[in-house]
Amino acid sequence: MMHSPTIVIRLATTADRSTLSNLAELDSRHPLAGPAMLAEVDGTVRAALDLSDGSVAADPFVRTAEVVEMLRLRARRLEGQPTRRVRARLRHPRRALASLRA
Repeated sequence: MMHSPTIVIRLATTADRSTLSNLAELDSRHPLAGPAMLAEVDGTVRAALDLSDGSVAADPFVRTAEVVEMLRLRARRLEGQPTRRVRARLRHPRRALASLRA
């Protein structure tokens, strides 16, 4: 049986300061400067997105491309930008209404 990881996307708090610093050091970069959003996989922070400039710090020793994309998607939603799926529904309003009724 395959294990499905638990993924949590959340805003960083002041309690995450050392975690963000350690993640940046692991990624050989400067710490994120602005407010950040974190991606935790099974309770371990694997990536962080700086909400002020879009830069990313991620664990280079594990696969993080998918969680980084999840962070970017969530950040776009917080900014109010429609995602591709939402844009597709806006182009085809009748289909969108039909899918809501189904």
